Amino acid sequence: MTDTLWALTLCLVALAALLVLRRRMPVAFWWLIGYPLVALRVLATYRATMDACGLTVPASAVRRATARMIGREAAPVPPRRSFPLPTGSGLVMRLRMATGQAPEDFMASADRLRHAWSAHAVHIRPTKPGRLELRLIGWDVLADVRRPRQQSGGLLSLPLALRDDGRWHVRDFRAVPHELILGATQSGKSVYLRNLLCGLARQPVVLVGIDCKWGVELAPFAPRLSALADTPDRANELLDALLEEMEARFRLIGLSSAAGADTVLTSDVWGLPDKVRPVPVVVVVDEVAELFLAASRDDEKRRDAMVTKLIRIAQLGRAAGIYLEVCGQRFGSELGKGATMLRAQLTGRVCHRVNDESSANMALADISPEAALAATAIPAERPGVAILGDSSGGWSRARSPHLTLDEAAAVCRATSALVPELPRLDSFRPVVAVEHAGVAAPAAPVPTARPVTE
Repeated sequence: MTDTLWALTLCLVALAALLVLRRRMPVAFWWLIGYPLVALRVLATYRATMDACGLTVPASAVRRATARMIGREAAPVPPRRSFPLPTGSGLVMRLRMATGQAPEDFMASADRLRHAWSAHAVHIRPTKPGRLELRLIGWDVLADVRRPRQQSGGLLSLPLALRDDGRWHVRDFRAVPHELILGATQSGKSVYLRNLLCGLARQPVVLVGIDCKWGVELAPFAPRLSALADTPDRANELLDALLEEMEARFRLIGLSSAAGADTVLTSDVWGLPDKVRPVPVVVVVDEVAELFLAASRDDEKRRDAMVTKLIRIAQLGRAAGIYLEVCGQRFGSELGKGATMLRAQLTGRVCHRVNDESSANMALADISPEAALAATAIPAERPGVAILGDSSGGWSRARSPHLTLDEAAAVCRATSALVPELPRLDSFRPVVAVEHAGVAAPAAPVPTARPVTE
């Protein structure tokens, strides 16, 4: 009796330990328990599951003839598969489609496969003609997102958010030069922006901020900013300086291409030699609606001028190494005639939970109507979850790791020595940054207000 009691006690302790492990360390639980069980289930039920989901094809004539010779019926043939290999969040298999099958057939059956194999999610992605990648997710990877070990994937390339398929969304400015970020209050938009700024702060990049809410959102990052405009008038002047910088870079590209017959022709700054290549510039426009709103005729003239300048930077800035990050709580066509034209240049889209359907449509409807519907369904209790879209029509759910304002401000203070020299922006250098660099500045109270929105 005592041995039985001890055995029962040990079983209960082991079960409790597994439950704690699954909750606190889901990756370790998956490697120890989850992957072996799911892999066995997939291998044992693969043929039957594919047949039930309508993903099989009739057997070939030779196989049918052979089956008739032995008095059997030839079973339908499922797609050829590789062995299910483990990943950090699930497993992955390579599938080879049969003749007559299309990737859309498998994507439509992804939810059926998820239920059949008791998985959290199943994602299907074409890799090359006739072949697919089936990625099975073992648990909700967006429930607790941790920062990646590798903070940077290279110059102007940053992992910013974990996607629901277990892979990281990498913000590559050279591939997607301009981006639109939308999100309501407490939706996680500011956290995404903090991760972006902290990643860029560690790189040799000029950071420019435009925050017409008197700088309350971007002021904590002032030690690392090369320029900060906190009013519409200052923003208008800063955009003029950026246009002058862009024109100077285009002249440099033209002079370099005409230097001689032995020079390598280039149409952007990345083809220039390293010793003459200008430093990349990332312009962060926070609360873009403040630039569009107008209460008088003078405000309308200034707004139209700033929108035109932003559109010019968006159209020509990529070749000059100038990139835009446009953020706001809402973005609609009623903000002005230039809003839709500017939106068309912002090929990267990040839409957190928004307060109205029009903002979701403005961000994602031209990419995929399903993505806009998914953005409106983001629950309020999951801040940080966003819908990521690109010009190819693809979209996915993702969540950025939590980063407090104090942590982000500390990173900007620690990297203040990395602020590149750009003479055209010296007059827009934040007061905090100038004082930190040891340059005399007029006595002025440093704003201490902290952002009240997330």
